[in-house]
Amino acid sequence: MKRLCLTRRSAALVAVIALSLTGATRKHQYSPREIASYADAATVDFVRPGLVFKITGAQIASDGTITVTISIADPEGLPLDRAGVTTPGAVSISMVAATIPKGQQQYVAYTTRIQKSPITGVSAIQGSADSGGVFTPVSDGVYKYTFGTRAPVGFDKSATHTIGAYGSRDLSLFNLGVDYASTTFNFVPDGSAVATTRDVVHTTGCNNCHDQLSAHGGSRRGVEMCVLCHTPQSTDPDTGNTIDLKVMVHKIHMGSSLPSVQAGKPYQIIGFNQTVVDWSTVIYPADVRRCETCHQQNVKAAQAAAYLTKPTAAACGSCHDDVNFATGVNHAGGPQFDDNQCALCHIPQGEIEFDASIKGAHVIPTESAALSGLVVHITKIQNGTAGGQPVVNFTINDSSGKPVLISALGSLSFTMAGPTADYGYTSFGSDVATPGYVTESATSASCSNDGSCLYTFKHAIPAKATGTFSIGVEARRTETLLAGTTKQQIVTYGAKNEVVSFSVDASPLAARRTVVATANCNQCHVSLSLHGGLRNQTEYCVLCHNPSTTDAPVRGSAQVAADKALPPQGVNFNLLVHRIHSGENLLADNRPYVVVGFGGSHNDFSDIRYPAMSPTGTPGDRRNCAMCHVNGSEQNLPTGKNAVTDPQGPIDPILPVASACTGCHVQLPTASHALSNSNSLGESCAVCHSSDDSFSVGKVHAQY
Repeated sequence: MKRLCLTRRSAALVAVIALSLTGATRKHQYSPREIASYADAATVDFVRPGLVFKITGAQIASDGTITVTISIADPEGLPLDRAGVTTPGAVSISMVAATIPKGQQQYVAYTTRIQKSPITGVSAIQGSADSGGVFTPVSDGVYKYTFGTRAPVGFDKSATHTIGAYGSRDLSLFNLGVDYASTTFNFVPDGSAVATTRDVVHTTGCNNCHDQLSAHGGSRRGVEMCVLCHTPQSTDPDTGNTIDLKVMVHKIHMGSSLPSVQAGKPYQIIGFNQTVVDWSTVIYPADVRRCETCHQQNVKAAQAAAYLTKPTAAACGSCHDDVNFATGVNHAGGPQFDDNQCALCHIPQGEIEFDASIKGAHVIPTESAALSGLVVHITKIQNGTAGGQPVVNFTINDSSGKPVLISALGSLSFTMAGPTADYGYTSFGSDVATPGYVTESATSASCSNDGSCLYTFKHAIPAKATGTFSIGVEARRTETLLAGTTKQQIVTYGAKNEVVSFSVDASPLAARRTVVATANCNQCHVSLSLHGGLRNQTEYCVLCHNPSTTDAPVRGSAQVAADKALPPQGVNFNLLVHRIHSGENLLADNRPYVVVGFGGSHNDFSDIRYPAMSPTGTPGDRRNCAMCHVNGSEQNLPTGKNAVTDPQGPIDPILPVASACTGCHVQLPTASHALSNSNSLGESCAVCHSSDDSFSVGKVHAQY
């Protein structure tokens, strides 16, 4: 043990000398998501956390020997020792080699393995990392790697070849976790320019939901790495399912919506160590018809339009897996023995929506270009003083600005709540069943021919009200598309919610605090819309989903008997959203989150699989609060706000900071901790968890 300690000290001394000789100082700024951002500055300057691979060259000799030159560095470009002797942290690297044969669009991996199923006894080829290769030092941080795998005899020297490198740097000795990195390098062995690539979906699109797309322990990052192994040649021998990326990704994202899953066959992949991964419960956060959520047309992927111009049975059939192209079952075009005819019928875009074109077949009815649109704009609030009945001045127009008759609307309502300091405990009258707010139908509003209208609230602002109150609007209309044709559809859609605030006592206007943004929600949900399309903006959601709201008004009519026997469920917005996004993580703590909805519907969110990935590549990581929160609002502990009603929780009512945190951290010891740090004076959370303290929200949620 003494010898080991001396060795570590020697290595550290060498590293310090090396850093001193370079005259290097820390320039790289670590993000709040990185552990190094909160670490001791001297330790960070010494260790220089982070890992960057760069392949600078690759060759394939005539006998098939593949060699690669790769550099290993920290984020500032300082060379790193692969063995972790002269610089802190050993670095592991794995290599992959693949090619795109002439006339083809996808890779064929050179580096493969044979995977034999202990279940079926079947063996299958799978793209994999190289084995038996050798690293040779070239200079500081630069190595030549000679693959153990050789390119096959007669390999095409004029075809695109790609080398992938992935690995990790273990800094756990310094309490700085493990860094992961990967990179790819395209080349043509005969020295000519690279003309063919596989670049259909860009990783930035994936990261809107997945945060940091990674897999298999976290070191394999980005689509460009995935496609090297997840090729058409790769199969899961346990299930017989292909693990070709385009098929696998479509099926995973379809999840519970797959026709095969709905017919009773789960979609599973057996992973490493025979781990069963069941994707049958996945609920895609956006509409599955939104191909461009992944196939984004604005990220400059080289083949971003491939899904429009080169439809294939494998790609299309991965979502529409009840179609048998060989027999023609469920395919209007009959049997198709190859992909040669696909683009004849399935052109990129046709003359009308809902046709056989690719864009037409995936039109979401509520987003049809043929809809007139609906815009309800609040222009002024009159009589908005304590004790008064507010008069709402508003306009109703279509998307072109043309007035819309109020009689053309299916519903139109205004919701009033206040004060903005924190909604939830204002009573608008004994006849109002909704806690903290009042919603009134405004279909009786008086309107002029130009679309301008007036609505007077039946309920008054409380006589003793102070501060700022808010009024928001919801509305929807129904239209018929392609009337009289076989594609006729009746579509109901909502207007964008608008919320305006006004002072009820002549005090300065004080807007409700901004915690999350609808735009952030739509990074994943694309077009957040709930309650029949009526509600779609977070600033409107919080009027009703306030600290005093539960599902009590509908729990008595629950369709599931067990729901009736339970207390009401709290649905304050932060509690609701945190619990929904925690989803399947709640089950491990036996804290399912079930809300009874309109009509007594049973809504169990305990199977939600949050798509954000952890550093080790598993979904369900909720630590990047900034995916939803804006302006670091997760660090601004909501002290002094209203207590939250949570009848099914261990603490009821629960103070606001504890409610926000235990929305995700549902374990009873956490609740006990929160309770022991709360009393009649309030919560003491900020003593330890404020932004500059030892256990700040940012520090305890740091991931990398």
